[in-house]
Amino acid sequence: MFGKWIGSGLGWTLGGPIGALAGFVLGSLFDLSEKSDASGRPFQVGNRTTPNDYLFSLLVLVSAVLKADGKILKSELEYVKVFFKNNFGIEGAQNALKVLQDLTKQNIPVTDVCYQIKNYMDYPSRLQLIHFLFGIAASDGEIHPEELKLIRNISINLGISNADYTSIEAMMIPKTDWAYDVLEIELASTDEEVKKAYRKMAVKYHPDKVSYLGEEVQQAANEKFKKVNEAYQLISKERKF
Repeated sequence: MFGKWIGSGLGWTLGGPIGALAGFVLGSLFDLSEKSDASGRPFQVGNRTTPNDYLFSLLVLVSAVLKADGKILKSELEYVKVFFKNNFGIEGAQNALKVLQDLTKQNIPVTDVCYQIKNYMDYPSRLQLIHFLFGIAASDGEIHPEELKLIRNISINLGISNADYTSIEAMMIPKTDWAYDVLEIELASTDEEVKKAYRKMAVKYHPDKVSYLGEEVQQAANEKFKKVNEAYQLISKERKF
């Protein structure tokens, strides 16, 4: 049951602003006592990010992005549904959408939520959050300026470097010389600098960095990894090396 999943798997998310939101969702969806799981046992609160901490944090940020342009589209909800269907099956996806629907009714303190995530979640996992948010925002075929503005602010508050944000943005919003942005280099970079940047980015975006968060998150991280390879192949073909 989704109640057992979310109840028994949440750790650090139960504190701070995310904890307040979790309490609201759990209280509205399940008959749970404060800080107990679906079986009535106390929550195990810890400092290590679990897959469920990650996914609930993602839902919180997703709810903010969905509301950024003043409307929630079916295509955006379908993207979220598919993500959770792959993780928890049809029933899990349906319940995740219920959680999301409740979260969209709340005023999300985005800055405070981001600070909490930054304090507990490792950098590669935060990079993947930004990638997911871009995917959801772009699921209707375009990214609204208000969505882009919010994702940018989320990135800043999560402690993502400007170069890494620009790299992910270039993967999701193709533009002239996007391949150079993905590899975080300049057009004037030498061939050796291109090769060095590729090796560095291949390590940074390797899917194994987020393997502990589950197969679906790792698979999504592989999309970034492929984009790095695509960017390098494009540049190497242009430069003939």
